[in-house]
Amino acid sequence: MPLSPSDLAGFLLEVGAVRLQPLNPFTWASGLKSPIYCDNRQLLGLPGMRDRIVAELAHRASSWQPTLIAGAATAGIPWAALVADRLGLPMAYVRPEPKKHGMGRQVEGPHAKGFRVVLIEDLISTGGSSLRCAEALRAEGADVAAVLALFSYGLPQAAEAFAQARLPLEVLASFEALAEEARARAILDTAGSEALSAWRSDTVAWSRARGGA
Repeated sequence: MPLSPSDLAGFLLEVGAVRLQPLNPFTWASGLKSPIYCDNRQLLGLPGMRDRIVAELAHRASSWQPTLIAGAATAGIPWAALVADRLGLPMAYVRPEPKKHGMGRQVEGPHAKGFRVVLIEDLISTGGSSLRCAEALRAEGADVAAVLALFSYGLPQAAEAFAQARLPLEVLASFEALAEEARARAILDTAGSEALSAWRSDTVAWSRARGGA
């Protein structure tokens, strides 16, 4: 059965993988304040949900006719391994930056030159880390066809970054689907919903108003 955005949003809410705190926001590593925190790793421990997610990722990936599946370190690695296994394809993973010892590689696994690659991510925020991974693959001579992610916060800066890189992005669940599902389940009240909408439209301004970057 196909996995819809509302299905995955529901999974995330059911297992507590998504925390919504619009009135007491989280602080990201970048310093930005965020009313939402998503931990997709929790889905790996749930075989039924995991199988449906992998099936959908494999279906999406196959439409790009890849010859190699790559995972963005670290959270994208297990999903990439599962998808590569299901499609019977080689798999690699990409570090945020080259190792500072040993062979000094950034792309681990088969050399990416000549491969048509789909890169698997678990989460898209600003898109910076995913695009750095794509750049590393391209630097090895790979044709990066697309990035697939389980979830995206849907930030405008991410959309702009992927557009500038001319790299297609597909996500299984979006911020909008999550917010809608949270409202349907009465997890968010009116004030919380409005705070999420304000954050989504201007992340930086919203963060600064709450003492962030």
